[in-house]
Amino acid sequence: MISFGNASGAVPPFDGGILGKKGSLKITRPTLFTHIADHETCQEMAKNLANKVLLEDVKINIGQRFALSDVAKAHEALEARKTTGCTVLEI
Repeated sequence: MISFGNASGAVPPFDGGILGKKGSLKITRPTLFTHIADHETCQEMAKNLANKVLLEDVKINIGQRFALSDVAKAHEALEARKTTGCTVLEI
């Protein structure tokens, strides 16, 4: 299991021994700064992701678009949790 973000609050404590009983399962709590600490590695990961997007192996869900002049509306929608996927501001 990978735990990331805390939008719903902290993960409650649990018995880590259950991971072994269920088949040597693992849990990790990655952070952004761990992954971007090495500039060269970060750039390589970005290139790999860009290639996957170009090959359409990874599809980006643009849920809504706002004109740049409507940036306040975009913020209101985000803050009110009325968005899904990516939110794009267009010129």
